[in-house]
Amino acid sequence: MSDLGRVSRRTLLRGFGTTGALAALAGCGVPAAYVEPGDRAAAEDRSERDRSLQFANWPLYIDTDDENASRRPTLDAFTERTGISVRYTEEINDNDEFFGKISPSLMNHQETGRDLVVISDWMAARFVRLGWVQEMDRAKQPNVARYLDPQLRGPAFDAGRRHSVPWQSGITGIAYNRRKLGHDIRSTSQLWADDLRGRVTLFSGLDESFALLMQGNGADVTRWSADDFHTLCERMEKLVARRHIRRFTGNDYIKDLASGDVLACQAYSGDVIQLKADNPDIEFVVPEEGAELWAESLMIPNLARHKRNAEKLVDHYYAPEVAAELAAWVNYVCPVPAARDVLASAKDRETAALAEDPLIFPDDAMRRRLAIARDITAQERAGFAKRWNAIVGL
Repeated sequence: MSDLGRVSRRTLLRGFGTTGALAALAGCGVPAAYVEPGDRAAAEDRSERDRSLQFANWPLYIDTDDENASRRPTLDAFTERTGISVRYTEEINDNDEFFGKISPSLMNHQETGRDLVVISDWMAARFVRLGWVQEMDRAKQPNVARYLDPQLRGPAFDAGRRHSVPWQSGITGIAYNRRKLGHDIRSTSQLWADDLRGRVTLFSGLDESFALLMQGNGADVTRWSADDFHTLCERMEKLVARRHIRRFTGNDYIKDLASGDVLACQAYSGDVIQLKADNPDIEFVVPEEGAELWAESLMIPNLARHKRNAEKLVDHYYAPEVAAELAAWVNYVCPVPAARDVLASAKDRETAALAEDPLIFPDDAMRRRLAIARDITAQERAGFAKRWNAIVGL
């Protein structure tokens, strides 16, 4: 399965349209939007008598059967093992759009009809801040407790990962066409060299792009400041004025890089695995200054009627054998390092080779250059987004 078809998963922040305005309103801490801890659980968890759950995810973000795309082997295995059926919907196409879809229910203390959702961590931070998701019972999730990647255990927005568990992780780095460029890229600063003028693209979404670019300026993105942000914007404004940046993109950067119209760009690690399979001249690099490690995480919304069933499904995906099967299909950074040994023992040579791919299982040298950026706070977002959107033309 080529990642060229996966254009909906890591999407851009689209500025402040209807859903953006709603997100900004709630994100700024409107008192009525916040839900107290005691009001987050359903009066009755129906898990024991209703062996089912509703799971909302992004398109093309789970393994499917080669002969029947409607079958999802890892989900089928869960149902066979537990007797819990899963209604799986691919309804999340954009973080802000999904926020707008379910926020009226959450804001009004109503159930969403979903027991488990997958959203990007910068949006997950907003849900945690608003008290819109429930704390998971880790005592009933032994696989999560044992196998979750240590580097993903403590994001700033969710201390101890009490409300969220990574579904998949990934790296925002730099992709480039080595043959056409004629040399390697090792540093973010090389993107601004004269030989790349008009042949570079960057992500248009503020949350998707800022961390890597700040790291290129030498900032510590785990605790970046407003000064770091404005320094970044000043540099981007100058590059735009010189027409150094060809354009700002969403996932359509894939087409530009594959066609050769662009020689270097911000890119997601999972995309480049498949791009390189089609074109061995495409390279992905974690720059010397560092790159962003991100995750898209499973969360249980308030008043979910099948919380215990949802917790069981989350733990199912942290069994190394299951995590390995999923990783072999999606090709993003696996949040279960123990899955590497499972893949390495596979009889299929191509599958076994995935165990040695640092973009699925980063080695120690790469991990030292990866950082999880602190999220943009509710107080910062409106002003920062306004300046960023003016730069990228949103």
